[in-house]
Amino acid sequence: MSRLIYTLLIYLLILFVPFKLLWRGIRQPEYRQHWAERFGFFSLPVTKPIIWMHCVSVGETRGAAPLIKLLQQRYPQYQILITHATPTGREAGEQLFGDSVLRCYLPYDTPGAVARFLNHFQPQLGMLMETELWFNLIAGCKVRGIPILLVNARLSAKSAQGYLRLGSVVRHGVQQLTAIAAQTSQDAVRLQSLVQPDGVELPVEVMGNLKFDVTPPVAAVEQGAVLRGHFGRNRPVFLAASTRDGEEAMILDAITTGQLPQLLTVIVPRHPQRFDEVANLLTRRGIHFVRRSGLSEPVAANVQVVLGDSMGEMFAYYAACDVAFIGGSLQPLGGQNLIEAAAMSKPVLIGPHTFNFAVATEMAISAKAAWRVQDVADLARALQRLFGDPELRQAMSWKALEFSASAGGATQRIADMVARYLPHQA
Repeated sequence: MSRLIYTLLIYLLILFVPFKLLWRGIRQPEYRQHWAERFGFFSLPVTKPIIWMHCVSVGETRGAAPLIKLLQQRYPQYQILITHATPTGREAGEQLFGDSVLRCYLPYDTPGAVARFLNHFQPQLGMLMETELWFNLIAGCKVRGIPILLVNARLSAKSAQGYLRLGSVVRHGVQQLTAIAAQTSQDAVRLQSLVQPDGVELPVEVMGNLKFDVTPPVAAVEQGAVLRGHFGRNRPVFLAASTRDGEEAMILDAITTGQLPQLLTVIVPRHPQRFDEVANLLTRRGIHFVRRSGLSEPVAANVQVVLGDSMGEMFAYYAACDVAFIGGSLQPLGGQNLIEAAAMSKPVLIGPHTFNFAVATEMAISAKAAWRVQDVADLARALQRLFGDPELRQAMSWKALEFSASAGGATQRIADMVARYLPHQA
């Protein structure tokens, strides 16, 4: 009964989906493409048995890259299918893997769409990244005997409370998962709490965070050197990475307060549909800026900000900066992944709101690879201190690299879990 009510709510929400896609398509035209896939109709040819992984957007796709590449090496007789929910995730998949994987949107979680998806691709095994719990999809896999794993699983205390309010639909859905690879013991405990009323032990193992295993692309250092040549090799460069709505204004307040007249700030919004919005903010503030997309020569001395309006260059941005701030953390949005910045040996600044990456953030702070700033004034002071002390910056750079190298291994552990459940007849 609970899943019936859940399904009816999904059908009700789908009535508004075309309007949502059209509205988003105004700012990001890619939302107007591939609608049929979102409703379970596919034309991609299937020529090999499928290993399927669902990666919602950019962060999950990048985080899954080491695992996907390892599975491609281990199982050349299989085809990897990656499903997404956003155009930016789909684009990230294309940039990372080209034609070596199949890519499509995961359909909305109705029984009919799920059945069409599973009938078309007939995956031998499925993996859901992080907290993607779609209960008709999980049930459909269970009925067909398809092993379904929740990998790199994380669950904040706030999300756990939200799921608990959904009652039996969550309890029954989570119990149908074949296995769970949790990032941390805290995540494992919270996942177990979802089924506590039923007294069921989940098949959950703590395996670490896949994102610690992300290896910077070989070309990133070279691309970063080119970018740094444009930025100015002798000019201090501060990167505000993956910023979210409201944070860009706070960043601008901090760099103004910090009184670093030669500082070049590079702002890379998390979502590409906000590039023009941030450009308008810079214009209203009277700030001299250039767009990365139009950058082909060194920026002028009077340019204060470079607007990072390009996709797929985050590692190059990290390579080209001196200090990196990780967005989504000055506003109460849970933060973003700081591991990529650490892997590029950059001192990291992070705001107070990091509940989506709590353990990784605390580990980085404990390793002295990152500093937490509480507000605009605190960020301004941190920038003054770091850019005023090259030896301190260098020390944090080494600590960041050590930190990123010390916490790996999740890729191998999850690949071994896959081996336990993957059918071997292919």
